[in-house]
Amino acid sequence: MRRGWGREEPLLASNIVANIKSQKKRILTNAKRQERNKAVKSELRTRVKSATSSVGTDTNAEDVRLAMKRLDKAATKGIIHPNQAARRKSRLMKKINAATNKA
Repeated sequence: MRRGWGREEPLLASNIVANIKSQKKRILTNAKRQERNKAVKSELRTRVKSATSSVGTDTNAEDVRLAMKRLDKAATKGIIHPNQAARRKSRLMKKINAATNKA
């Protein structure tokens, strides 16, 4: 993966410079995991946004439950650190409680 100027390009098979067979395989495996992790992190952001935007509606409880579930699952799978999951859950609940108390 090359980074620069705000865009990320996935590591393709043509960019492989390793000579060792196991390292070539590892590069491909890492690229697959990176794509999967990117999708999960994107879903996390979407779930948290939908939970915060649905405050005061009847679907809020379900959105919060799904956001919490996805954060826990990502931490369990090792996509995000468990402390990061706990911090994000805490901040989400803090926002939701503040919004419900204000309304």
